[in-house]
Amino acid sequence: MLRSNRAGSTQVQPTAPVPAQTVRFSTPVVETPGIFILARWVARLVGLLVLLPFRFPVAVATVAVSVAVWHWLGWVALAVVWTVADLGLLVWWRRWPDLFRRCVALRALAAWRWVWVYRRHWQPVLVVAGLAESYQERQYLPRIRRVTCSEWSDRVRVRLVAGTAPTDVEQRVSELAHGFGAPSCRVTVNGPRDVVLEFPRFDTLAQPIDALEVPEAVDLRALPMGLCEDGEVWRLRLHGTHVLTVGVTGAGKGSVIWSAVRAMLPAIEDGTAQVWAVDPKRMELSYGRALFARYADTGETAVGLLEAAVSMMQERAARYAGKQRVHTPTVEDPFVVVVVDEVAFVTAYHPDRDVRRRAENALATLTSQGRSVGVSVLAALQDPRKEVLNLRNLFPDKIALRLDEASQVDMVLGDGARERGANAHLIDPDLPGVAFVRLEGSPVPVRVRAAFVCDADIDAMAAEYGAPSLRPVVDEGVA
Repeated sequence: MLRSNRAGSTQVQPTAPVPAQTVRFSTPVVETPGIFILARWVARLVGLLVLLPFRFPVAVATVAVSVAVWHWLGWVALAVVWTVADLGLLVWWRRWPDLFRRCVALRALAAWRWVWVYRRHWQPVLVVAGLAESYQERQYLPRIRRVTCSEWSDRVRVRLVAGTAPTDVEQRVSELAHGFGAPSCRVTVNGPRDVVLEFPRFDTLAQPIDALEVPEAVDLRALPMGLCEDGEVWRLRLHGTHVLTVGVTGAGKGSVIWSAVRAMLPAIEDGTAQVWAVDPKRMELSYGRALFARYADTGETAVGLLEAAVSMMQERAARYAGKQRVHTPTVEDPFVVVVVDEVAFVTAYHPDRDVRRRAENALATLTSQGRSVGVSVLAALQDPRKEVLNLRNLFPDKIALRLDEASQVDMVLGDGARERGANAHLIDPDLPGVAFVRLEGSPVPVRVRAAFVCDADIDAMAAEYGAPSLRPVVDEGVA
């Protein structure tokens, strides 16, 4: 050893650079006896048979009755029973189609899709999507609790794995939608470890919606605007809130504005509601100028209109102080909607800095103090960045039409909206008026489509409900 060049050096094995690695433990492998595997299969089969009547009571009862009839009465009686049952279902379907669809067709569809779509593909889809959890070499998956079908979508109620959160699912909505062949996926949280995945089967908003009928009675807290994805009427609240509508050019901002104005026409006619319009483009709102109590189409006049609204609001608040807290629309104190088309023109793009400052101050005052005294702001915008409009948070209700970028979805609808399925940046350009709405106090975005109010509809509205001095001249022809 004294003659060695490595004398005095520490001898270390090349396979053990760290002393703790000299001892390695491996998991022992124990072969499971076949009797245990067989017992497990039998237990699972018994559990399935026990739970089957609770999961599919109608199907199990049908099979049980059919077997009993065949056993006691024979094939002929079974054929007669099935013929009578089929005729009864046919009469039910023809006489009460809605009840039949709700009680029979949709339940059968839910059972079919539970077995052949979701249960069949559940494990591979969730594993590939990254929603499978592993612990001690065992794999854990969220469990399907129930599948229900509506006219347009499947609702899959899921129990999450302990230790996971709904956020983990919300971040995988795109993978889930593609995995189960759905146009989109939205997540609703019911409670701890209890979420619902909603998969639309088709796009119910693919067809344009004509202008809705003018309502006989106006509810300023529920104005009919169009349709929701579930087929219900989309109703927008204006009284007591402010609404920001954001979308690129051609996304359908005009449909939102004109649908709201159309829904208020009886109130405009009787004087309990007024619309003050700011129209920098002079192309959108000028068609219905006769419907507006005040109208501005330049930067200076727009600022004057906004400051006049602030003065009116403050005068009204001074009269209400100590007397009332809630505004009730009357002819003396009408509900005022300040409609600002392309609000960025007066807050960011106008060349006069003083005009921009005054407009921003007026809008901030209206949106922060106007709700309780009957003043609402309905603003339309193309670019939702803070540099363009830093008052986004003062609008409780927001509407996101087609957007340019995915990041803009959360700018408009709030953090987490895109993860919950509000993919406004993926709206087809051929679907103007389609939007996602997030209302105050609700984190769940709703997909809607605003009705299209064409130029002829606007002309008819202005001719019938507008101020006589501003009504357009209609050539009735020569008899």
